[in-house]
Amino acid sequence: MRTSYHHLAKNIVEYACTIQPGENVMIDCTGVNDDFLEILIAEIARKGGVPFVQINSARVQRALLSVTDDNRAKLLASFELPIMQKMHAHIRIAGYDNVFENNGVGADNLKSYATHFLKPVHYEERVKNTKWTLLRWPSPAFAQSAEMSTLEFEELFFKVCTLNYQKMSDAMDPLVALMEKTNNVKIVGNGTNLTFSIKGQKAIKCAGKNNIPDGEVFTAPIKNSVNGEITFNIPSMERGTKFENVHFVVKNGKIISADAGANTKKLNEILDTDEGARFFGEFALGVNPYITKPILDTLFDEKIAGSFHLTPGACYEEAPNGNDSALHWDLVLCQTPECGGGEIWFDDVLVRKNGRFVLEELMPLNPENLV
Repeated sequence: MRTSYHHLAKNIVEYACTIQPGENVMIDCTGVNDDFLEILIAEIARKGGVPFVQINSARVQRALLSVTDDNRAKLLASFELPIMQKMHAHIRIAGYDNVFENNGVGADNLKSYATHFLKPVHYEERVKNTKWTLLRWPSPAFAQSAEMSTLEFEELFFKVCTLNYQKMSDAMDPLVALMEKTNNVKIVGNGTNLTFSIKGQKAIKCAGKNNIPDGEVFTAPIKNSVNGEITFNIPSMERGTKFENVHFVVKNGKIISADAGANTKKLNEILDTDEGARFFGEFALGVNPYITKPILDTLFDEKIAGSFHLTPGACYEEAPNGNDSALHWDLVLCQTPECGGGEIWFDDVLVRKNGRFVLEELMPLNPENLV
């Protein structure tokens, strides 16, 4: 196992964050093995970086969220923002014993935290101004969500997190080029008939630099161009609640109707976080060959081979569309045959059918060519 730890730590430090001598590096972690942290600290120091560590508890974090209001969130940001501004790199590692830990925390508490802490400290400072990497840790809770034994999940985790991301990156280049010359996108499938424009938008490949695991190419729809309906078939955790079969009706970019069965009220509370939460900030295609089924963790599920995600909330600076929000919620629709199939069209040309790329220049991104 220590060999896997060394391999992952080296991948984070040398490939994902490219740590240079004299750079300050914050390791922000929850539920992570001490052996791995020791190895990661040593790897950062070996490259001349200056490591710092924040160790958190999911249960303590829940207790704090439950008493968070605008004042506390702003005060917390005033403490954390100056620290973040001194960091050159930020490594977030999260392992949890209970994926539902934040269930029951008040909507107002979560909105205050998102608006007055997460947005200024993480979305506006960390994402924009540091070399950042986000990864999970293979806890028994994650293994349970994946319906695997802990040992099986650990083996999958390290295989996914240490794959040849450079090979994936090279295979993504034709997709980036195609997306950047595409005007209109059409997506069809069960409960889904959606159109939007990505004309003139940048396309960004994600191959192990920020998220681990990784494997997506993203852009942003023109803000007011999204029209139709979409039904997401991959369950999603947001603010402590599990949402399934989320269905949106969208008109001129705005979600005008949102349904999630018994959780419809909570869904609409999230979408009412602010004005931008009912518009979309990201559209991305998932291509990780080792991630083939959901495990109720967005960092994995949004990379499922044959999936795409469409994101209510803030856009990324790398592919901006003008949408600003304290929310960024990656909702996933998988189009493999096992999930019901579906099609993605760029400018009236079929690009992917039932989760597989059909254009010759994109076939290297199909799973068998990336393993």
